[in-house]
Amino acid sequence: MNVDQLIDGILEQDTRAIARGISIIENRSPQAETILRRIYARTGRARIVGVTGAPGSGKSTLVDRLIAQYRQADLRVAVLAIDPSSPFTGGAILGDRIRMQAHGVDPGTYIRSMATRGHLGGLARAAVDALSILDAAGFQIILVETVGVGQDEVEVAKTADITMVVLVPGMGDDIQTMKAGLMEISDLFVINKADRDGVPRVERELQALLSLTDRSDDWTPAIVKTIALESVGLEDLVSAIDQFFAFMKTSPRRTERQRERTAARLRELLQERLLKTALQVGNAEGEFDALVKRVSAKELDPYTAIEMLMPKLERRPIEDGVGKF
Repeated sequence: MNVDQLIDGILEQDTRAIARGISIIENRSPQAETILRRIYARTGRARIVGVTGAPGSGKSTLVDRLIAQYRQADLRVAVLAIDPSSPFTGGAILGDRIRMQAHGVDPGTYIRSMATRGHLGGLARAAVDALSILDAAGFQIILVETVGVGQDEVEVAKTADITMVVLVPGMGDDIQTMKAGLMEISDLFVINKADRDGVPRVERELQALLSLTDRSDDWTPAIVKTIALESVGLEDLVSAIDQFFAFMKTSPRRTERQRERTAARLRELLQERLLKTALQVGNAEGEFDALVKRVSAKELDPYTAIEMLMPKLERRPIEDGVGKF
């Protein structure tokens, strides 16, 4: 299958082409940028829902039940489950795909696990590009489940249209963790396993923290209680997600939020390209490895080493010959 056939297959919602396209993106194959450039105009139509929370909070079960809710509404659903990397192969462990396998035979559902490969923030390195493929393929809802909760988990907010944080009563300092960053990026809170003791306390603490949070878009995150295993509260959750999108549709902050996400993505691509160029320059002339040895031996400080490389970068033409760094 050549690139033209692959892109046609993605746009025609062919499962094999979608899977192949994501593999190409994940492996950073030479065709990756060609594919992404040509499908870009077909993106921006899907609703991307980020789901994050501590391990054991029931994220995968919740995502599984959300798939069922959206499929009942005849919406095409894709899931990007970010798994920890296998210590042996570097690939995804695939736990989420096993749990969601009941949907595997449904042609309106596509589930893909991606490995973090050491990438911070709970998202795989190529997750944003994989989302572009799923978006271009016509999936109306894309659920992104992250590895777990933590200080770096806020990266999901750069990717998702709405970020949902899943909590469970009795799991200790979840609320304290959110003070470190998740309060600022969460658009919706889900108290899962709501048949446990402690739900009112968690809800009160969330409400207290929300009363102290000043969001620039004037949105007040909803708090929804669910029991995912029993599909309790799922209709309320879907309704809360719909309310957020309805609010953002009329909010003047919508365009600004999109521009912020675009700017963040451009910075990420620029950093990646500049780093790649810097390493190519250093390695080509044998200087980078030599500098590494000198800095490791304390013969040179790292800041001076970078200053020694910079003049060569500034004189090097851009790859396509359009200009200079």
